[in-house]
Amino acid sequence: MKVDQQGVFVIGAGSWGTAIASVLSSKEITTYLWDIDAEHITNLKKDRENRKYLPGYLFNDHVHPQKDFTQTIGEFSTICMVVPSHGFRAVFQKIVPLLSDGTKIVSAVKGIENDTCMTMSQVMKQELEGSGKKNISLAVLSGPSFAREVADRVPTAVTIGCEDIDVAKQLQELFFTDVFRVYAAQDLIGLEISAALKNIVAIGAGICDGLGYGLNTRAALITRGLAEIKRLGIHLGGKEATFYGLSGMGDLVLTCTGDLSRNRTVGLKLGQGKKLQAILKEMKMVAEGVKTTKSVYDMVATMDVEMPILEQVYQVLYKDKECTTAVKDLLTRELRME
Repeated sequence: MKVDQQGVFVIGAGSWGTAIASVLSSKEITTYLWDIDAEHITNLKKDRENRKYLPGYLFNDHVHPQKDFTQTIGEFSTICMVVPSHGFRAVFQKIVPLLSDGTKIVSAVKGIENDTCMTMSQVMKQELEGSGKKNISLAVLSGPSFAREVADRVPTAVTIGCEDIDVAKQLQELFFTDVFRVYAAQDLIGLEISAALKNIVAIGAGICDGLGYGLNTRAALITRGLAEIKRLGIHLGGKEATFYGLSGMGDLVLTCTGDLSRNRTVGLKLGQGKKLQAILKEMKMVAEGVKTTKSVYDMVATMDVEMPILEQVYQVLYKDKECTTAVKDLLTRELRME
């Protein structure tokens, strides 16, 4: 089987998958784009545009929407997974038997699996065990990057992490453009925990905004949210510096303050008095923080890690706790040193 050393197969044609395809294709890199929704792919082929999730950006000739990956994915040396965390494993299981030895797989997913509390790189590693595939490199793409702004070619900086720093640097070169700056790193768990937990804090920030609280409140929540993310991340083996980088502080600030943030939007509407199921029904795209809140809540249940923001967001989402009560309980906790 001939392996395409330059092309990239993007799995997941939502807004972020489409934005990644736009970055790669702008460098004239052959980019295949697949989605589980066959009708969606039919429309992408016909319209040459993702009118459902990211309208207004026409595909160039280097983007090739695909209804079926089974015949072609093994020909690509790089695969980018952009499937929501709740469906990630099922899709990846179908891909594993088709992989060529030496393939590089990049997860651009900011979530944690509900049932296992695993990050996406951990899910991939587990599924690859016993598969007989050799030299498969797992990587993570993360950082402050709204899909629409990336597609608009707004200057953006992200991080690609891989335990093999040489592979990280190869991927850094692959994704880098004049408006999409990429840093290389090795701390996968730190990048993934940062990316997942910032969505939980963003829901909290949205709740505070929805309640009409001010900038003081938002700044306090972001700062203490970062402390909470770092606390869990280091407990799980992440490096402290990661949490002050693009995937940590950078993505946290963006997601807690940006109007394009789906997770902040969920919190905003909760703070305004709307019910969660009604909010989710209105949304076209997935707000990863809702499912991730449950995943992380279950994860830390047996750990000696204090997560007060997580606790209150969980109570609001899953126990129908009043938002004003959650904020009050967060503020009136026992006083302590910073």
